[in-house]
Amino acid sequence: MTRRILLTILFMGLGYGLWLSPSFKEIAAGVALFLFGMLSLERGFRSFTGGTLERVLRASTNRLWKSISFGIVSTTLMQSSTLVSLVTISFVSAEMITLAAGIGVIMGANLGTTTGAWLIAGLGLRVDIAAYAMPALVFGVVLLLQDSRTLKGLGYIAMGVGFLFLGIAYMKSGFDAFTQVFDLSAYAIPGFAGVLIYTGIGMAVTVIMQSSHATLLVIITALATNQISYDNALALAIGANLGSAVTTAIGGMTADLGGKRLAIAHVFFNLLSAVVAISLIHQVAWTVDYLAALIGIGADDHLLKLALFHTLFNLLGVILIAPFTFQLAAALERYVRFAPKPMEQPRYLYAGALETPGTAISALRKEVGRLYDNAYDLIARGLSLERALIDSDQSIKDAVRATQRIMPLDVDDVYERKIKSLHSAIIAFISETQGRGLEGASAEQLYELQQASRNIVAAVKGMKHLHKNLSRHAMSASPVVREPYDRIRAQIAKLLREIQQIRTQEAETVTSLSLDALKLSLETSSQQFTADLNERLRGQRLAPTVATSMMNDEAYSFEIGERLIEAAKALLQPGSVHDEAVENMLALDDEDIAQIAERQSHANPQGAHHGLQETTR
Repeated sequence: MTRRILLTILFMGLGYGLWLSPSFKEIAAGVALFLFGMLSLERGFRSFTGGTLERVLRASTNRLWKSISFGIVSTTLMQSSTLVSLVTISFVSAEMITLAAGIGVIMGANLGTTTGAWLIAGLGLRVDIAAYAMPALVFGVVLLLQDSRTLKGLGYIAMGVGFLFLGIAYMKSGFDAFTQVFDLSAYAIPGFAGVLIYTGIGMAVTVIMQSSHATLLVIITALATNQISYDNALALAIGANLGSAVTTAIGGMTADLGGKRLAIAHVFFNLLSAVVAISLIHQVAWTVDYLAALIGIGADDHLLKLALFHTLFNLLGVILIAPFTFQLAAALERYVRFAPKPMEQPRYLYAGALETPGTAISALRKEVGRLYDNAYDLIARGLSLERALIDSDQSIKDAVRATQRIMPLDVDDVYERKIKSLHSAIIAFISETQGRGLEGASAEQLYELQQASRNIVAAVKGMKHLHKNLSRHAMSASPVVREPYDRIRAQIAKLLREIQQIRTQEAETVTSLSLDALKLSLETSSQQFTADLNERLRGQRLAPTVATSMMNDEAYSFEIGERLIEAAKALLQPGSVHDEAVENMLALDDEDIAQIAERQSHANPQGAHHGLQETTR
């Protein structure tokens, strides 16, 4: 509700300003075009983050200096610290890079974002940049019309550059006209009070526009047209940095604990840099004058001096924080512990259900079914697939191929809240039920449901290990590496779909042979997967270290599938003792299934491989 009120006030203020002043209209249009250009740039670069940016990030963060360098280079190239920050937060959340490495990237991104000020001050306001915007827009539209995802990504980047240039041109034109009717410089505030007030203004503008680059564009353009003083521009630049930390904090608060810690580190870094810059603003300004003279910047070239100031106080923050990065990370991990989310509570395990064996087993079967559903949700998310897609008749194979990134998932957190809490309640209920002296078929069913609960927990633990490796290898640019991981993901998803279809059938139509067929398919796929890996190793198409990881991950996948099938078997038990005896006679044991799968593989290896591909539909 508060956001709606603020948005309404913002629209009313903008509408009044646009109606009142044509110059303000040009300035606002310039800011809008600049922001749209940044969004287009970000969208374009996102099309290349299905593996490239992540691989480079992972390889570039094993040393602090590498982390900082990566932040500088990536933000300089993309001109989007937001995209770099989001990718970094997702990697810290997935525990693929350490918190200390993430802090290094954030520090580098703050330095990298200062290159935007240099580009605007040194180029954007000194040449007719609109002339370069038009070709970029034309080529961008042509590329967007292509079918290739890569060409579309390049199209968005070209469009982004074009709109950035066009926005700068509109801003400059608008402020040039604005100076003829209104002189903002008359409201310049000297002294320390002016520094604080303009720092707050810069921070507020950045929070509203969600872009420190756009704020710096406004500052530099206003300074170029003498609408603000040089001293006030310095304070506005400090405020822009503080505002960018606020926007990152807002985004980071939706992440898990690792992302929240990194967002706090970002706020701390920017806040410390701002406090030092404000406290020593005269000394920093003197240093800027001294360095400007050394590198040939004129004494009255306030645009480039502002860009130098922006770089200098961010560099000062890096110098202050970098030696203590690991101590900062350790402190955040020790003291930043958000209140845990509520634990899943049992729905069917109430005291009254213990009155008779029938009600106790019925309640227990329903609760284990809930546990299975929670595990289903977690495993689907671990595969980076929507549960709704798995439950539908859409092609799993196509969905797996279309995946651009393995989404971060805090398996430990979900396990504690959704799995362990229910499993503990189930075990406690079983213990209490056993104290009532159950015998015969009731005791056997109780044991089977207990094993089902354990199997579900084991499947989730297997998913924890598999998810980490999927995050590392599943989005590889090499088809030789990605294809086996696509098969692993598709196999688990297909199994989830088929178990769910069996669970939705009428109880009397479900037989053990249905689940045995799933076991056979799982065993056949496992044998074929191993055979294919061995073939690739013999052909030297795959490094032994990578093949070893794949074999381990296939083992996790096989265990997940096996445990889920066993759990489903207990949940779908026949109601009567006679039916259960018949089912047990018809059911195949593990040795039978392994022998059948091996015979099928030897009899028709091509067919087995074809069958595996079919299972990924």
